[in-house]
Amino acid sequence: MNELKPGEILFLGTGTSHGVPKIGCECDVCQSSNPKNKRTRSSIIFRAKYGSILIDTTPDMRTQFIRERLAYADAILLTHSHFDHLFGLDDTRRFFDLNGQKRVPIYCSFGVSRDVHTCFAYIFDPAMRGYGGGIPRIDIKILRRYRLVEILGMPILPVVLRHGKKPVFGYRFGNVAYCTDAKSIPSKSMDCLRDLDTLILGCLRYRPHPTHFSLDEALEVVKELKPKRTFFTHLDHEFEHERLEAELPNNIRPAYDGLRLFQSPCEMD
Repeated sequence: MNELKPGEILFLGTGTSHGVPKIGCECDVCQSSNPKNKRTRSSIIFRAKYGSILIDTTPDMRTQFIRERLAYADAILLTHSHFDHLFGLDDTRRFFDLNGQKRVPIYCSFGVSRDVHTCFAYIFDPAMRGYGGGIPRIDIKILRRYRLVEILGMPILPVVLRHGKKPVFGYRFGNVAYCTDAKSIPSKSMDCLRDLDTLILGCLRYRPHPTHFSLDEALEVVKELKPKRTFFTHLDHEFEHERLEAELPNNIRPAYDGLRLFQSPCEMD
């Protein structure tokens, strides 16, 4: 099995809730043979000082881990509870078997915790455990917005994003921030996202969307924050990888499944 190197960030998925290709779509991107146009649901995993941290448990999590030859994550951050960011949670059952039978801490907002208890009631209800099937061995820990927390030796700052009207979490760790699924970013969060080396930002498509940044809107965020480099994720099938890459400035790139980045040691302190 592969282990992430210190400071490594791995894009497990870079697609929308539909993924790319979409079911039944005959467009050029969905039919493309370029592997960078094959996008599973959006997620990253990165190496902190004392272990690996996964952001979101997508419905594609199992195949993402198999593809990258990963065994488990030591901790999980959840951005929000939409299907494409949460509903691979049951596949964390294997983590307990492979990590020395340690329960996996899952960090999220109170609202997401409530949704996890609703959607995965069998995990928490002892009466359900006699009906067969395994359960994920997890411990949910509540995060407070804008309150720094240390996870596996890495300071993590949850910041609020607006996914349409829905508040969701983005995360800053060191000089890196992961901000998917947003239509706007409150001014307090913008202040928390300045002086970044790397911004990972959701950018759905060329056309406006009610709950996600379009390309022009995402470029305005980058212009305001001025990170050293930016990677767009949560990409729809409107974007052909090579064409989008050619359209962007040199310090902005479309991410793709399997892309690996590195933080410098000073970013991890």
